[in-house]
Amino acid sequence: MDPTSELAGKFNLDGNIEMQVFVSNSSASSIAQVDIKINYSSDSLHLHWGVIRDRQEKWVLPSSQPDGSRNYKNRALRSPFMKSDSNSYIKIAIDDPAIQAIEFLVVDEAQNKWLKNNGQNFHVEIPMREKLTVPNVSVPEELVQIQAYLRWERNGKQMYTPEKEKEEYEAARFELLEKVARGTSIEDLRATMTNKNDTREIKEPSVSQKENNLPDDLVQKQAYVRWEKAGKPNFSPEQQQREFEKAREELQAELGKGVSVDDIRKKIGKGEIKTKVSKQPQNTRYFSTEVIQRKGRDLMQLINKHAAKSAEDKASTSVEGKNSIEPKVLKAVELFAKEKEEQDGVTVLNKKIFKLADKELLVLVTKPGGKMKVHLATDFEEPVTLHWALSKKAGEWLEPPPTVLPPGSVALKEAAETQLKNESSAELSYLVQSFEIEIEEDIFVGMPFVLLSNGRWIKNNGSDFYIEFSRGSKHVQKDAGDGTGTAKALLDKIAEMESEAQKSFMHRSQRVASWKLGKKGSWCGCGLWPRGNSYGIKTTTSNHVKSVRPRIGLQTCSRIFFASNPQNQELLRMIMSTVGRGGEGDVGQRIRDEILVIQRKNECKGGMMEEWHQKLHNNTSPDDVIICQALIDYIKSDFDMSVYWKTLNENGITKERILSYDRAIHSEPNFRRDQRDGLLHDLGNYLRTLKDKMRSLEPHVVCDRLVGVGGLAILHAVHSGADLESAITNCMGYRSEGQGFMVGVQINPIPGLPSGFPELLRFVLKHVEDKNVEALVEGLLEARQELRPLLFKSSNRLRDLLFLDIALDSTVRTAIERGYEDLNNAGSEKIMYFITLVLENLALSSDDNEDLVYCLKEWKHALSMSNSKSDHWALYSKSVLDRTRLALASKAEWYQQVLQPSAEYLGSLLGVDQGALNIFTEEIIRAGSAAALSTLLNRLDPVLRQTAHLGSWQVISPVEAVGYVVVVDELLTVQHKTYNIPTILVAKRVKGEEEIPDGAVALLTPDMPDVLSHVSVRARNSKVCFATCFDPDILANLQAYEGKLLRLKPTSADIVYSELKEGELADSNSTNLTEGSPSPIKLVRKEFNGRYAISSEEFTSEMVGAKSRNISYLKGKVPTWIGIPTSVALPFGVFEKVLSEDSNQEVANKLQLLKKNLGEELSALKEIRQTVLQLTAPPQLVQELKTKMQSSGMPWPGDEGEQRWDQAWMAIKKVWASKWNERAYFSTRKVKLDHDYLCMAVLVQEVINADYAFVIHTTNPSSGDSSEIYAEVVKGLGETLVGAYPGRALSFICKKNDLNSPQLLGYPSKPIGLFIRRSIIFRSDSNGEDLEGYAGAGLYDSVPMDEEEKVVLDYSSDPLITDENFRRSILSSIARAGNAIEELYGSAQDIEGVVRDGNVYVVQTRPQV
Repeated sequence: MDPTSELAGKFNLDGNIEMQVFVSNSSASSIAQVDIKINYSSDSLHLHWGVIRDRQEKWVLPSSQPDGSRNYKNRALRSPFMKSDSNSYIKIAIDDPAIQAIEFLVVDEAQNKWLKNNGQNFHVEIPMREKLTVPNVSVPEELVQIQAYLRWERNGKQMYTPEKEKEEYEAARFELLEKVARGTSIEDLRATMTNKNDTREIKEPSVSQKENNLPDDLVQKQAYVRWEKAGKPNFSPEQQQREFEKAREELQAELGKGVSVDDIRKKIGKGEIKTKVSKQPQNTRYFSTEVIQRKGRDLMQLINKHAAKSAEDKASTSVEGKNSIEPKVLKAVELFAKEKEEQDGVTVLNKKIFKLADKELLVLVTKPGGKMKVHLATDFEEPVTLHWALSKKAGEWLEPPPTVLPPGSVALKEAAETQLKNESSAELSYLVQSFEIEIEEDIFVGMPFVLLSNGRWIKNNGSDFYIEFSRGSKHVQKDAGDGTGTAKALLDKIAEMESEAQKSFMHRSQRVASWKLGKKGSWCGCGLWPRGNSYGIKTTTSNHVKSVRPRIGLQTCSRIFFASNPQNQELLRMIMSTVGRGGEGDVGQRIRDEILVIQRKNECKGGMMEEWHQKLHNNTSPDDVIICQALIDYIKSDFDMSVYWKTLNENGITKERILSYDRAIHSEPNFRRDQRDGLLHDLGNYLRTLKDKMRSLEPHVVCDRLVGVGGLAILHAVHSGADLESAITNCMGYRSEGQGFMVGVQINPIPGLPSGFPELLRFVLKHVEDKNVEALVEGLLEARQELRPLLFKSSNRLRDLLFLDIALDSTVRTAIERGYEDLNNAGSEKIMYFITLVLENLALSSDDNEDLVYCLKEWKHALSMSNSKSDHWALYSKSVLDRTRLALASKAEWYQQVLQPSAEYLGSLLGVDQGALNIFTEEIIRAGSAAALSTLLNRLDPVLRQTAHLGSWQVISPVEAVGYVVVVDELLTVQHKTYNIPTILVAKRVKGEEEIPDGAVALLTPDMPDVLSHVSVRARNSKVCFATCFDPDILANLQAYEGKLLRLKPTSADIVYSELKEGELADSNSTNLTEGSPSPIKLVRKEFNGRYAISSEEFTSEMVGAKSRNISYLKGKVPTWIGIPTSVALPFGVFEKVLSEDSNQEVANKLQLLKKNLGEELSALKEIRQTVLQLTAPPQLVQELKTKMQSSGMPWPGDEGEQRWDQAWMAIKKVWASKWNERAYFSTRKVKLDHDYLCMAVLVQEVINADYAFVIHTTNPSSGDSSEIYAEVVKGLGETLVGAYPGRALSFICKKNDLNSPQLLGYPSKPIGLFIRRSIIFRSDSNGEDLEGYAGAGLYDSVPMDEEEKVVLDYSSDPLITDENFRRSILSSIARAGNAIEELYGSAQDIEGVVRDGNVYVVQTRPQV
């Protein structure tokens, strides 16, 4: 302790804790020292402090600070105490005479324990010191810039206004002048500031020195050198103290050798002090006491509704608008190829166009009629002779057989020559010279050739031309079609650009970037291009192109991105994130600036250095790391040129390669000896900049070029997770970080960043490698939320902000993957919380994210249910999990639909390997957050099923079955197939409205159709076992039995299966297949009774089907609280009567012809339906329907205008046309019903705009228990329940003896609800829907006059989900309605209805089959 120090204060804290504060009182010194000692020992004890300056009331941060201090929210410093036995101490040097006092608190960060002065700050006065007389000298501007940067870093890298920046610059100058006033020379300042790699404040010699006269600042510097050599580990305070003492011992050893203090100072600056230290393993933090306090946000503000109109966009193959790219104009050889392809009418085996300066050469190989044809054409004007041969193996020249030679050909040794002939087409307007041969033998695999014109040989870049007769392994094996569903015109132009081998990729991409684009197909095409190029799938010029393509492609992509509309951003940001950040921004600018500084400073502006500068400016690749290293090795070897080439050659860079660059390097380095030290210093720093650049390229690209130069060390250096750090630095601003030769190089910080944003980013960087990733992910998401509003504003730095957001997004994913291990033993709540984090991240990266946001809201509601110990939390969470999976599947399917067709087509044009194309979209999806989210869902699923007692199965139709296992992808693809042996189908996809194929005795699926969906009803009616399997291991085991004979024994909640021997099949009851037996079911043809419309009182079996009659029967017989909608109908025979009208004679004739040709042609069914829609309405039909509807109290559509009646008439025709639905047609054929006898009445009802819709089975269909009702409920109209809409409905059972106590079986997971304005619905009512032994219900369509609105559902705010009393009331009302109708009929009923404003309406009922 300084002998001049006096006790400034003694404090008793928190019981037995005592703190003493000493302050030096020498007025003659400009430096005051504060010593704080406390009898409290902790590794995490910190001084939380600031100073009072210039009589201000608020704290400010001092310019000098103890080692290990950090800026805390720009409001205070946090400096660590050093431990000594049971005490802790800290020393603070105050070198600013304007500081009058320090104020502080003491905090134990690990325990979040604060020690205060009776609830207030500690306040310690600093004695007055004499002010330094600032000398009248100048400080070099480069040192002032470095000091200003250090001040900016010390102050938390705040965003400065221009005025504040100028003020800070002058403050930095004053600090350096003060150091000079205390005796520090300019030379010492320069040596210290340019050689010291850390950015801590430069400390002046301590006033007090040890007895050995060894200044503390030298010990601190030596300790820093040791820390650097150890790999910059995170030392504890005890380790820091030990390192400090070891550094002192090393310097004392130097003193013992007679080395002076000044010489020691110089040796430390040059790193010449010997030190024994081993590199420490990277210190990964396993826990953090710091957390981010996240802002409370309304999740609804996250919603983007930029829905992708992919169907419309993808269908566009023509001009996309006035400013869009024009369709490709075919050149002469392309017109020739088009004509030949159409003439031959076969698949093209190979097609290639070679660029020959401004001319083209086409080679086309086809195989019509079993013979191979080779066409060659060129648009050369001068006569051309073809010198050619055939090959049995690639590359050889064999004389063609005489039968192959075209007329006028000359046979030569191992070759032939043929004069090309002129060929033209008036129709297609082209003139070319052409050649054609026909080869019958399959022994030849290709054709080598060269051209001769005007006495000069024309070759393919110095080599022979060669065309393969069939596509090799590197070519597309799959026909990608004609580009339908893509932006074909744009993709054609991209392919044309790729074929321009004489132009660099940069030039070609710049042309694409200038195009004005319209629909999403265009964005997709331009997005695919750089992504595909990052694979290295097409090489056009020299090898280096592969390295620079991701960067240049990304420049193209980003230019396109910022010219686009919001609905295009997700697609392009995903492409950009998979390609890499590229070379612009801070690193790219530094590369361009620093090479100029090196040239200027070291006087080497011409020759090799200028050529290298031009190459760097054009494109920077991993080659440049090697070139820089070669220059350093060359200089170190005393300018031995062989060393320069040795480094290059050992790493794959030859003279030919250097000359092949777009900006070739022709010269060798030529430096003077007096340039040696400066160049070594500057090139060493530049090598680090180039490595920083390489971080933005893909690992495989860097690895290709860096093998041998530092090997794995360099690879690790350039891929150490620095993308995020680089993106943050680019947005926060870049300065030279104390490297003196880089004076003047900087990137300005982005203005207008949110308050506290820099601190948030520093938190992220500090914790980016934490093993416990929760706090990190929270910080990353908070940063993304803060950044989000800026991404929707116009800004010249928008690109930098986007790359920061992409880096934050990517870091969330990698952090979550790193945290998987910690989740192995975590509880369900922890996994659910992580799901909310990843889901939030995915929503922030998605355009049309409404479904994802509602999933996020539901997960948060599930967490609150779990925390409150709700009985149904696991059941509800399972429904949210199922919905989230559907959202991920939907997103994956959208990407597949939008990206893959363009990838396939562009790949076919460029000759891309089919394997790469097959996984193109899949690899892009896997690179995002969706993959991490799917993994978390898979971990949680079995936990929820076990907690909710759901088991591994949901048995929909519990029928025992024996059959052979057949595995199919989709039930839809086999629904009309007939299996000749009993078959157990394991189908990966079952939508819900398919038919079950003949011969199937069981249907097992991981999909989740509703229990009351069409396929479920069919299974129960047909006595087919049907179940959903939730366990992927069980499902995989069943699939492994493919081809084997199994017995299935289901219960109401499980299925037991076992393998049987072949002989046991005959003993089973599953072989009663009645193929060929006559159908006992008969249809009776209905005739037109002379009336086009009837009221409900007139409904009879001769006029309408059971649907209409049942709804009429209910009216007046059910309790008054059950609403029955008013109905009228178009009876049987009206369709046939309308068809017979003279005005519809042409339609009738066409239908008759189509029905005769129907046979097995499914396409005819669609044409029949389209033909029915051409019918015109007889005036008498219109008048009778209007009269009946108005007299029944229903609104007449025509009162709202002629267009409204046209809509109603179209809906009626769609109901009639549904007689020829594929499903209905094959269903009647299966039971051998005469389809011509099927007649269709149309039930007309006013639509009730439902809050909820339901279907009731008054006997539980899964268990057969007649004492309980089973029902399913959806939000909105019932079409999502009876149609093939994904997800599950809410399901419940209710005992008939306790109708007020419904038991919930499952919460809803359907993401979509249907809602409609006040309207009319036209329901199918055929004579095939009420036949005993045949379940015809649901086969035909019910069509509303107005289109339903699809609404993404938010269950977290739905009272049916969140309000238990409301749910009990609604479900009980539904159950009581079902029970009342069953009692009315005296048999089990299948009932459909809706709930509106709490009231129950029944729209139809039929016997439950």
